[in-house]
Amino acid sequence: MGGGAGRRLRGAPGRRRAGEPDASVWFRLVERDRRVLELLAEHRVLTTGQITAVEFSSVRRAQDRMRQLRGLGVVFSFRDSYATGGTSESRFALGYVGARMMAARRAVTPPTAKEHTQRLERLALWPKLAHHLGVNDFFCRLAAYSNPARPALAASPDAGALTQWWSERRCADFFWTHQGVKGEARIRPDGYGCWESGGRVVRFFLEYDTGTESLRVVARKISGYGGFPSDRFGVLLFSFHSARRETAFRAGLGKMLGGYDAGVVIATTARDLPAQEYPAGPVWALWSAREPCPARERLRLADLPERGPRVRHHTPDLPYGRAAFAPNDPAVFRLLSTDAA
Repeated sequence: MGGGAGRRLRGAPGRRRAGEPDASVWFRLVERDRRVLELLAEHRVLTTGQITAVEFSSVRRAQDRMRQLRGLGVVFSFRDSYATGGTSESRFALGYVGARMMAARRAVTPPTAKEHTQRLERLALWPKLAHHLGVNDFFCRLAAYSNPARPALAASPDAGALTQWWSERRCADFFWTHQGVKGEARIRPDGYGCWESGGRVVRFFLEYDTGTESLRVVARKISGYGGFPSDRFGVLLFSFHSARRETAFRAGLGKMLGGYDAGVVIATTARDLPAQEYPAGPVWALWSAREPCPARERLRLADLPERGPRVRHHTPDLPYGRAAFAPNDPAVFRLLSTDAA
């Protein structure tokens, strides 16, 4: 028998001692895979197209790699079936193996197999899934400009870098402050980001509209931002599913505020506009109490007013977090205080 018989390559499948993880999975992951897992851990679910936009050069390459990761148990995929026939593109979430990896990376208790199965079932049947995917699509379109596999985007006149992307959950944990006897002020944007281009730094809150809420309900969200020091952290973006709804919102907001400013810079867009540069390109219309409607001029995201702190780039704990700020930063803490000048 040859000298190499019976030997096993490092990380290859084989009998493990009790308490040892399956090392073979770790050795099969490349850095790109780990970035995808971090995104799924933070933002819960992404489509094939969104993963392609941020990490791959083509849909085919993304499909092939995600299929391999699913075979390892690192990711889980599912689709919706349409009443008219056909299915949606694949949606991906952390598989059980991937969830355990991310728990280890973040030094938190991993879920049990039963707990993770229940999470995936709730996610697949989540009533807000389409809305959540729309929010993630907004940010993935911005993140795509930094994808090294897509150099043509980097040469676009609308190019920039997404240097902060916070989920709704992370925003809810961070954007709150005490107001003395009034209790606490808290806002829950669908997401928060920082877009940098040509030396400009535009921080923003995102409200993503799918048309399922009345415009009165959507407009009421403004009061929450007005009661919070929102203007110290960014402009407020509304992304509407149609130009007609955007126009109606702008007109209705003017009536609701009675000619007064909202206390925060507001910009709106519609996802059915002819321009294909959504959301980085010239698709944003600033709202003014003096001229609420119609939207006369469309600006690039990078040309919107700069609000919020400038943060020196650092090695991030999360994907797209080079300019993210920490809650224990004294300067940021002062901005959260409603008593700050």
